[in-house]
Amino acid sequence: MLYGTPLSGIDLAANQFWKVEGEDGTYLINDGDVDVGMVDATEMHPEIYLTQMAGRRIVVDSLSTIIVKYGIEVALKFLKLAREEVKNRGANLVFIVYTGIHSPMEMTRIMKAADVVIEFKSDTHQAEIERTLAVQKIKDAAAPQRLLPFIITEKGIEASTTSRVV
Repeated sequence: MLYGTPLSGIDLAANQFWKVEGEDGTYLINDGDVDVGMVDATEMHPEIYLTQMAGRRIVVDSLSTIIVKYGIEVALKFLKLAREEVKNRGANLVFIVYTGIHSPMEMTRIMKAADVVIEFKSDTHQAEIERTLAVQKIKDAAAPQRLLPFIITEKGIEASTTSRVV
């Protein structure tokens, strides 16, 4: 699960995940402009999504739209079925959730259903925007205890590879 504001870079990260060279996948988009190769899921019920998922890297952009359109129960049922399907095929699924839309209970339920939760943050300091991502959850493992800085480039998300030693 990638979550953050629409301007935080989550769509770019999802796009990079989908476009890894040498691997095929499916990008189901129900929220935004449909680019070449993406599946327009605007009018698709979540049950139909499962029949459209092909390849090893699947993106659902966004789970937030499914929740708003069909309700949290339908979204969680879809998520459970999609996880099982993707796991059985040895593939990976990324879904986008936007902050500020869902109730705290809905966010809790979504996060509990996810194996990995990555939060994209941006803060403005004076004349600069500082962007970081936080790995909030990794199922059956400890999540990192630090924020990872990143920048948005013309090619997408570029993570910082340097860290200070204190």
